[in-house]
Amino acid sequence: MAKLREQEFKTLLTLKKLGSKALTEQIVGESGLSHAAVMRAALALKEKNLLKMRQEKKTLVKLNKEGRLYAQKSLPERRILDLLQAKGGEISIAEISKALKLSQEAVPLALGWLVQKKWAKINKEKNTIIVTKNFLTRKPPEGDDEKLLKILAEKKSIIAEKLDKRFQQALASLKRRKLVETKERSLFELELTKKGLQLVLKGVEVEKEVSQLTPKLIITKKWRKVKLRRFDVTAPGPVVYPGKIHPLQQIIQRAREIFLEMGFTEIRGPLVETAFWNFDALFQPQDHPAREMMDTFYLASPKRGKLPSKKLVNAVARVHENGWITGSKGWRYKWSAEEARRLVLRTHTTAETIKYLSEHKKPPIKVFSVDRVYRNEQVTYKHIPEFHQIEGIVVGENVTLRDLMGTLKTFYAKFGLKKVEFWSCYFPYTEPSAQAMVYHPKLKRWIELCGMGIFRPEVLEPVGIKCPVLAWGGGLERLAMIDLGLEDIRLLYGNRLDWIRRTPVCQ
Repeated sequence: MAKLREQEFKTLLTLKKLGSKALTEQIVGESGLSHAAVMRAALALKEKNLLKMRQEKKTLVKLNKEGRLYAQKSLPERRILDLLQAKGGEISIAEISKALKLSQEAVPLALGWLVQKKWAKINKEKNTIIVTKNFLTRKPPEGDDEKLLKILAEKKSIIAEKLDKRFQQALASLKRRKLVETKERSLFELELTKKGLQLVLKGVEVEKEVSQLTPKLIITKKWRKVKLRRFDVTAPGPVVYPGKIHPLQQIIQRAREIFLEMGFTEIRGPLVETAFWNFDALFQPQDHPAREMMDTFYLASPKRGKLPSKKLVNAVARVHENGWITGSKGWRYKWSAEEARRLVLRTHTTAETIKYLSEHKKPPIKVFSVDRVYRNEQVTYKHIPEFHQIEGIVVGENVTLRDLMGTLKTFYAKFGLKKVEFWSCYFPYTEPSAQAMVYHPKLKRWIELCGMGIFRPEVLEPVGIKCPVLAWGGGLERLAMIDLGLEDIRLLYGNRLDWIRRTPVCQ
């Protein structure tokens, strides 16, 4: 008599029970074995020429929770018909939910199917349901949808492509009613060979094996007498999708860790800020185009917030109007406190940076933030209205632009970006100003990562800072797109499970 392992024997036996041909999922459901165990057994049996394996892309159909309930209790329209016949052919629609314990949402749907199947009619004047003459005493024959429910309940899952035309229509009906779940999957179909069938009919001796070498087996030395199972590490196992951190959150965590390793401290702030901190304190004029509705989200209610101390507000106002003690001429307009009180969804985290500087004046200071900002952008493959910004400052007596370049080069190098250059540009609140550019080998062009520079005296004098302040800020999503190899920023926020699942946990 031939000897087989227990899992191989169970797989063969279950396959015969299912008609000599079945999917691995059906064998798993019938035998109680795990998917990995069935696959291991199938590969071993294939080598022994006891079964054949075929891989095909199929649509797998199974009942959902509501479908399983209806398979057990029968469809609601069938239960309503039974109730109608028991009550003499007519009942109030209001009675149905209570009598059959159906939800308020399920009753109208069931009545619709009852009328569609011509089992009953609705009397709108009396708000009752009346059974048709054909089914006053006799029950209608079982429909294809009911038969399919029973098949699904019995077999756990079926392949949609193998259903005949009648059951295809019934499946479409069950889909509309949201009673089934369908999944496109690459499935393994197993089929007994002639040799495999003969072996099952002839009889098989199950060979007992031990799958785990326990301390007890070692201490008692019984491991010498038992047969240890051989494992095929190349055998395919089940596809597992464990819970994991979203790829964008992974990038955010890495950015934070890099700055912390470099000796920086993280700061955070509210998403809603006054225009004072978001614009005015950064020497951005009140008639600047970026402050218009087309670029900034202003709050409708409440519209205005509180300003900080009068001393700071007056200093900022004088810098805007005439330059105050900074040596600048300012913007030469009448500064408005009401405009500065307007509440906005912050357009950059620099609002938190300048607020921090107003309270922490003593160098050395090294802080950063990685947080959300909002801009009224049209959604495209490279722009979205809500994104994350990497922001940082370094305050020191003798710091220079070269120190800033070195800081950013170190940061980007830790992300694997070695080819970084700094191109001169203009920003309202820094001088000199530059933008950090990285070369993208796939796109074969330079991409801007962040803006940078040294805060102007017009920004620092009102908050009382007397030494140089290095500052930078840039979109995190652009860095994430380079790191993850994406060409469309919307993919980061689309919650596409297929992309999230195939993105490695460790970049």
